[in-house]
Amino acid sequence: MIAARARVALLACAAIATLSAMAVTAQESLLPPGFDDKPAAPARKPQAPPRPSGTSAPQPARTSAPAVVTVQRPGSSGAPQVVAVPQPQPQAAPGVPAPAAPVAAAAANPLANIDPALIDQLVASAKPKADIPPQAQRSLARVGFFDEADGGFPAVSSHYLNGPYVAGLLTKMRGELVSRWGHILLRRALASRLDTPVGMNGADWAALRAQALLRMGEADAARAMVQEVDNGFYTPGLEEAAMGSFLATADPVGLCPLTALTAAGRQGWDWALTRAICTAFTGGEGASALGVLDNAMRKGTAPKIDILLAQKFAGAASQGRRAVKIEWAGVDNLTPWRTGLALATGLEPPEALRKQAGAAYAVLAVRAPMLPLTARAEAADIAAERGVLSSAAMVDLYSEIRAMEEPDRTWGPLADMLRSAYLAADAADRLSAIRKLWGDASDPDRAYSRLVLTAYAAARITPDADLSSDAKALIASMLTAGLDRNALRWAGVVPVGSEAWGLIALSAPAKPSAISADALGTFQSGDTSSGSLRSRFLLAGLMGLGRVDPGTARRIADDLKLDLARETRWTRAIDSAAASENQVLVALLAGFGMQGSGWDKMTPLHLYHIVAALRRAGLEGEARMIAAEAVARV
Repeated sequence: MIAARARVALLACAAIATLSAMAVTAQESLLPPGFDDKPAAPARKPQAPPRPSGTSAPQPARTSAPAVVTVQRPGSSGAPQVVAVPQPQPQAAPGVPAPAAPVAAAAANPLANIDPALIDQLVASAKPKADIPPQAQRSLARVGFFDEADGGFPAVSSHYLNGPYVAGLLTKMRGELVSRWGHILLRRALASRLDTPVGMNGADWAALRAQALLRMGEADAARAMVQEVDNGFYTPGLEEAAMGSFLATADPVGLCPLTALTAAGRQGWDWALTRAICTAFTGGEGASALGVLDNAMRKGTAPKIDILLAQKFAGAASQGRRAVKIEWAGVDNLTPWRTGLALATGLEPPEALRKQAGAAYAVLAVRAPMLPLTARAEAADIAAERGVLSSAAMVDLYSEIRAMEEPDRTWGPLADMLRSAYLAADAADRLSAIRKLWGDASDPDRAYSRLVLTAYAAARITPDADLSSDAKALIASMLTAGLDRNALRWAGVVPVGSEAWGLIALSAPAKPSAISADALGTFQSGDTSSGSLRSRFLLAGLMGLGRVDPGTARRIADDLKLDLARETRWTRAIDSAAASENQVLVALLAGFGMQGSGWDKMTPLHLYHIVAALRRAGLEGEARMIAAEAVARV
């Protein structure tokens, strides 16, 4: 029995040995190719120098690879399984200390010994500078939002312009122009989609134009301009333009993408307050944002009124809805921050501050939908006179006032008059309503804005010689909206040499018949303007348009003591731009030459060169409107 069992054991061992050999030869790896290749043998390390006698270097513990045993499980008919059996590890010799592991301890916290300031710097440098994928980023080689196909200037007009020269030109523009049509022309040039001039960054090209538009009171155009550049490419100049643009449009939250990218580290109390506002609106941390603003109030990092406005605006994003009382006592002026935050919170600054700010506040208030219609109508008189508001926009505003359930006592009757001016069945009633809307001429700016308001109503009046006393105002009203062909209908009924005749002679789409010296002399004899400025403007405009004989022009110029041959640095620059037919540069130089608070600040020399340059550059329509406006407004 024992012998039989021994024979069975021997046969089992032989079978296991045979299967083990088959497993070694037939087993295939399940790993991808290359993973079971043996690693290259490491380079031999240099031998450590001999240690001093009396000590023995501790030897590292040897490790042995686990033994691999191939086992066939009982009752299994499948392939044998490979099992790794761990081998016992040798222990260190008694009395020899175990080696320390400083590297492993350091690896557990690799930032432990790094300066926290350096960590912050590394984190800041790792933040993305743009939030737009590379394939969707817009080029800075051409910037603007008013494309040539929509009426903008040709993009290549600025391609070869000198960057520093253009930058100096735009920087010196204060924003207020004597001419409404000059304002419209300059706005068109600044908003056009144009190539970046030589030697200028595209973001700075957008910033310069946005800042100029802001000074002109064109808040919406300035905002559209800064938004033409991707956030990650903003320069400090464009960041400042963005701050002004979003405040002017009463939308501080629009700055939040910028404060998270290039402007994240901008200094200044306005940027600090803006970041707190953005924390409340975009981060959902209203309480935290209000805490930052409270801390700013305690430290006095900004004027009290500015922090209060920020608290009131940020509080709208807080669930607590903290009530903030705005105290205007002690505030002596309106800044862009105060105006923008006040409008954003639906507040109207005190009347004294509004009057002190004048046009700077009015051009922003007229477009603010959160203000009452009556407040916007009051501001419309200034905005329309400047060119910010069109005739159609004014009519829309008055129509909204008339549709109110309880129209204002002042503006409601004016809205009714405007309806009569357009829709009264009898022409006499329409003309009477137009006269009432014009009012007296005690306020020249308001008087001209009312001409803008009635432009299309005036065009519906049938020309009549019996209305010659109203002809000049009716024609001037039509020309504020560019209705030159409607004005030309009056050419046969107005007396030659009258003011109405002078306006038609300048604004007619085609060159009229020869203008005689007698007609100009008649106009001069009826001129009541100071220093015969109206006659001088008429002659300068006609000469610039090429509508008067040179000999006749010289005789009249001698009578008026007018020297249009004098040259200045500016006249040479605009004449050179006109010779190259560069419309953008001509428009910029024309706007530069029309800066001022009134037409009495304009000279006939400047008017002549502006009109002549615009005509040579292919902008005759604008040249005619500017020349006629000069005569109408003196």
